Amino acid sequence: MDKKRVYTFGNGQAEGKADMKNLLGGKGANLAEMNLIGVPVPPGFTITTEVCTEYYQLGQEKVVALLQKEVEQAIANVEVLMKSKFGDIENPLLVSVRSGARASMPGMMDTILNLGLNDEVVEGLTRKTGNARFAWDSYRRFVQMYGDVVLGMKPTNKEDIDPFEAIIEEVKHARGVKLDNQLEVEDLKELVKRFKAAVTAQTGKDFPTDAYEQLWGAICSVFNSWMNERAILYRKMEGIPSEWGTAVSVQAMVFGNMGETSATGVCFSRDAGTGEDIFNGEYLINAQGEDVVAGIRTPQQITKEGSQRWAILAGVTEDVRLAKFPSMEEAMPEIYKQLDQLQTKLESHYRDMQDMEFTVQEGKLWFLQTRNGKRTGAAMVKIAMDLLRQGVIDEKTALLRVEPNKLDELLHPVFDNKALKKATVLTRGLPASPGAATGQIVFFADDAAAWSAGGAKVIMVRIETSPEDLAGMAAAQGILTARGGMTSHAAVVARGMGKCCVSGAGALNIDYKARTVEIDGVVLNEGDYISLNGSTGEIYQGKVETKAAELSGDFAELMQLADKYTRLKVRTNADTPHDAEIARKFGAVGIGLCRTEHMFFDGEKIKAMREMILAENVEDRRKALAKILPYQQEDFMGIFRAMAGFPVTVRLLDPPLHEFVPHDVKGQQDMADMMGVTLQQIQRRVESLCEHNPMLGHRGCRLGNTYPEITQMQTRAILGAAVALKKEGVKTIPEIMVPLTGILYEFKEQETIIRKEAADLFAELGDSVEFSVGTMIEIPRAALTADRIASSAEFFSFGTNDLTQMTFGYSRDDIASFLPIYLEKKILKVDPFQVLDQKGVGQLIRMATEKGRSIRPDLKCGICGEHGGEPSSVKFCHKVGLNYVSCSPFRVPIARLAAAQAAIED
Repeated sequence: MDKKRVYTFGNGQAEGKADMKNLLGGKGANLAEMNLIGVPVPPGFTITTEVCTEYYQLGQEKVVALLQKEVEQAIANVEVLMKSKFGDIENPLLVSVRSGARASMPGMMDTILNLGLNDEVVEGLTRKTGNARFAWDSYRRFVQMYGDVVLGMKPTNKEDIDPFEAIIEEVKHARGVKLDNQLEVEDLKELVKRFKAAVTAQTGKDFPTDAYEQLWGAICSVFNSWMNERAILYRKMEGIPSEWGTAVSVQAMVFGNMGETSATGVCFSRDAGTGEDIFNGEYLINAQGEDVVAGIRTPQQITKEGSQRWAILAGVTEDVRLAKFPSMEEAMPEIYKQLDQLQTKLESHYRDMQDMEFTVQEGKLWFLQTRNGKRTGAAMVKIAMDLLRQGVIDEKTALLRVEPNKLDELLHPVFDNKALKKATVLTRGLPASPGAATGQIVFFADDAAAWSAGGAKVIMVRIETSPEDLAGMAAAQGILTARGGMTSHAAVVARGMGKCCVSGAGALNIDYKARTVEIDGVVLNEGDYISLNGSTGEIYQGKVETKAAELSGDFAELMQLADKYTRLKVRTNADTPHDAEIARKFGAVGIGLCRTEHMFFDGEKIKAMREMILAENVEDRRKALAKILPYQQEDFMGIFRAMAGFPVTVRLLDPPLHEFVPHDVKGQQDMADMMGVTLQQIQRRVESLCEHNPMLGHRGCRLGNTYPEITQMQTRAILGAAVALKKEGVKTIPEIMVPLTGILYEFKEQETIIRKEAADLFAELGDSVEFSVGTMIEIPRAALTADRIASSAEFFSFGTNDLTQMTFGYSRDDIASFLPIYLEKKILKVDPFQVLDQKGVGQLIRMATEKGRSIRPDLKCGICGEHGGEPSSVKFCHKVGLNYVSCSPFRVPIARLAAAQAAIED
C-alpha cells in the first residue's frame, strides 16, 4: 500500500497526535492534539513534511498527482463536518492553507485565508449569510493574499509600499476614511476589481476561479515558501535543517470578520517578553487573523489588566480606554471566560507557555493554533524556574527547557540609570521585546545588513515589519515600528531573536522616500542616532550609555541548579584581572587560558619587548627581559588575586615575534626614534622576522627552545607572583602551559628550563609554591602521540582553534573566502571554527585523552579554544570525559548550562 500523506482532524477526532511533529509539523500535530483533548478546532487535514521532500525531489506535477485522491477525500470529510461544499455557489466551504514546520518559524512561510471564493461564490456567500460586507471583505482579502503569495504580486522596489496596500490607500483616501473596516460594500467590490486588474497587469496571469485550482496553487506555494529567502535565513539563524521540510494544514474557515460579535486574536499563557505568569494577548473585533500579526491595525488587549497597562504606556485615560479600546474581558466577557479556561487547559496539557491563535465567529470561539511560544532569554529562564516552583516540571526538565545560547541575551548591557535620567525621551511605544539598544537609524532591511557588515550599529525603523525584513532585523541592534501591537510580526520575531523591539509608536511619521522619521516636530534622518528601551517602550534621542548586566534572581538560581548536576567544570579565558573578575561573577572556577602575549602591548612593556627583539645577543636579550619581568609579575599577581583559590593556566609566549613590531614606515620610524637606532636597522630586523607561513613558523615552544631566556623570565614572573601572594595569605594554583608541542622532546626541553628556573627562584626567595607543567595539544601529531607526551606533561589543554586549522588544513584568517559557498553547497554543515568538528577534531581529542590517561590516569584535560562556550561542543567535551572547558567570560553561564544538560542527557 502507498504511504499515507494526508492526516485528517475534526469533531473531536484526529489521525495524528502531539508527538507526531516530525511528520505533521508543529501546527498539524497540535491541531490533532487539541481535537483529542476537547478544544474547539475547525476541521481540516495536514499534508506531511515528507511530501515537502518529495515536492523538491519529484516536482510539482508528480506530487499533485500523488496527493490528489487523499486531498479530495479529506476535503469531502470537511464538507460533511461543516455541512457545506467546496466550490459550491449556494453553500460554499471556504478553507485556509497554512504552513507548519516541526520547529516554529513565525511569519517565515506563507498563509492563505478564504480560499474557494470567486465572483459567483461571493454572491452565494452573501445570500447564505445575509452579510454582503463580510462576503466581499473576505473576497478582497483572499485576492490580496493569493495574489501576493501564489501569483507573486510584490512591490517593484523597496521604497514602494505593497501594491495591494497602495490600492487600499487610494480607495480609502477617495472615500475619506482612515481604517479598512470603515469601507462600504461598494468600496470592497471596487477593491476586488482593482486587485484583479493589478494582478493581471503585473503578473500577466488571470486570477483563478476554480476552487481546486486555487487549492493546489496554495498548497504548492506553501511548499515553495520552505525555500524562500527569509525561511532559509531563519533556518540558518535557528539551526533548523532544510531537509526537515514543512507540512501544510488545510482547515475549514471560521470568520472573525462577520460583524461586531466576531473577532480574531493571538494570546500567550505567560508574558513572552518578561516571563511574568500573566495571561495576555491582543484581539480585533470584526477582523481576520492576519490583521493582528501584520500590525496594520493596532489591536486591543485581551485582559482588563493588560488593557490598563497598555493605556498607561499609550498615554490614554481610563474613560477613553473603556469607551474606545475595551479589553475582551470587558467587551466579550463570556467569550473571554471560555478563552481563559482553554488557555489554562492548554498550558497544563503541554506543561509550557503556549502561543495561541483564535477566532470568534458570531459568538462561538474556535482555536486555530497552539504552540510552545517563542520567548526572550529572560522569559525562558523565568518561565522554567516558575514552572519548577509551581511543581509543573522537575529540576532536570527546567534545565533542559532553557536554550544555552539564549542566556547570551541576559548578559547584554543594560542602560545606565544615571544616563537614562539625562536622556531626552522622543516618544513611547509598546515594550515588545526587552533590552537596551543604541544605533543609527536605517529604514530598509538590506541597508541594515550592509551598514552592520561595515561595522555600524543600527536601529531598523519601519512603519511595520514583514517577514521580508528578517535579514535586516537580524543585523540590527533594535527594531522600532510605528504600527503593530505586542503580537505583531516585529514583536514575535524580535523576541525569538532576543532583539530589543519597540512597536506601535504611533507618533512616528516615516517617509521612506526621503529617508526621514518625524516625531512630534523633531525630524531625524537616516544615520542619526536613537536609543530604544525595550523594557519600557521609551525612545531616546542620540546615544545612551550602557552598563554590564548582572547575574541575579532566576538567572542565578538556574546557574545554582546547573551546578547541582554538572560534572564538567567551566573555566574562563582571561588575560586581565578585570576579565577574571567578570568571569568569577558568572561562576567560572579558574582560568583555562591566560595569554601572556596580550600583556606585552602596553606602553613601557612594548618598548622593553621590542628591545628584546632587537637584541643581537643573549646578554642584551636578558637585559630587556629584566625590564619586562616586574610588569609581568604584577600582571600575574592581579590575575591570581582575582582567581584566588582557583587554578590559573598560563600559556607561555606563543605568537611569532614579528607580531610585536610595526610593519608600516611611520610605525617603524617611531620605533627607531624610541630605541635610538636608525630606521634601516629596524627595517632589517622586521624583514628578518618575516615568515612565509608564520602560523607554522617560529612560534610557541619553538620560541622558548631557541630563546630559553624568554621561558626563564616568564617562569620567574608566574611563580614570583604566586610566592608574593602566598605571603599575603592568597592561595594560588599556577599551571604553566607550554604551547604548540608536537614532539615529546620539545616539551621536555621546556619543562627542564621551567623546573630549573623554579628551583633557582624558590632557593633565592626561601619559599615555594605548588605548580604543575602541562601542554597545549593543538598539533595533530601531539594528539597521535599523547601517551608519550603524558609521560612528562601533567595536564593537557586542547587548543581547538589551531587544532581545527591543522586538522582541516584551513586557515582561520582566510576561510571566509570559501566558507559561505561550502555552507551553501552543504560541503560543510557549520563553520568548524564556531562548532567543534566532532568526527575529525573531536576524535583527536578523544584519542589524546584516552592515550594520555593510559599513562597518567589522573591527567587533567580541558579545552580552551572558542569552542569552549558553544553548547554542542561543551556536550561533546562532557562525553569524552574532559575535566573542564574554558571560554570567554560572557560565555561562562552558557557553558555551565550546557554542561549540566550534558550530564542530564547522558
